[in-house]
Amino acid sequence: MEHVSTSQTSPLPFLKGHGTENDFVIVPDPDNAVDLSASAVARLCDRRAGIGGDGLLRVVRAAAHPEAGHMADEAEWFMDYRNADGSIAEMCGNGVRVFARYLQYAGHIDAGDVSVATRGGIKKVHIAKAAPGSGGAGADITVSMGRAVLPEDGVTVSVGGRSWPARNVNMGNPHAVAFVEELDHAGDLLTVPPFTPASVYPDGVNVEFVVDRGERHVAMRVHERGSGETRSCGTGACAVAVAAARRDGLDPAATGAPVTYTVDLPGGRLRITERPDGEIEMTGAAVIVAEGVIDPALLETVTT
Repeated sequence: MEHVSTSQTSPLPFLKGHGTENDFVIVPDPDNAVDLSASAVARLCDRRAGIGGDGLLRVVRAAAHPEAGHMADEAEWFMDYRNADGSIAEMCGNGVRVFARYLQYAGHIDAGDVSVATRGGIKKVHIAKAAPGSGGAGADITVSMGRAVLPEDGVTVSVGGRSWPARNVNMGNPHAVAFVEELDHAGDLLTVPPFTPASVYPDGVNVEFVVDRGERHVAMRVHERGSGETRSCGTGACAVAVAAARRDGLDPAATGAPVTYTVDLPGGRLRITERPDGEIEMTGAAVIVAEGVIDPALLETVTT
């Protein structure tokens, strides 16, 4: 096995953050100067041999990135999001909150409104003002997640001999939402829960298993495409809230009144509001927990 070094020869700064325990490696790269291969991202996200994370957020000025240049007039910063296996993803709701927290932490923005460019489009973010004496850590962040698309074609999800119909919800990335009797019925979620017909999700899917906890209050577990089970999934929580609302006969576009669901995840609680215009807002905590530098050797490209 031969190791071929990338152009990165000096230690690379990083931070670690999480949103309801959906955790991320954050790499500031405003000038789009760092080329992170899929294998390098996977090593950084490895919980034993790397830093550890459900994904990686590269912080790039939109004007400097070829995929985001067309959004630079609306958003200064682009969130280059990678799954833990190094694959590229369209969007990550918890990741956007952590991304905005980093921008605030680094002094790029203050509390208030900011736009973030993602592969899923421009996301509007609001950082609440911190309570006196809180140091800012307790101030929630709200992300406008866009509108849900509800394709008519659904799937059947199966785990351990049980099967459930799943609602097809797209939040800029694909989701299959299954309502179950017990969250344990989801199994270990280490592998992708089988679904049929496979043609509905040719590029894979995030699968949510949901139980009721009370009126407009649900709990969920999720298998995230490319990452396995995670402690939280923002787009998944939005998909679950929309699916639960439709199951409960609630459609803000029809009633003219917003609908809010509380969604409990293994890593914490999110509040999801769907407005009459279809816009979905997600509110929850986001925390920066550490910063340091990455040994360039960890970023070496491995070839055989």
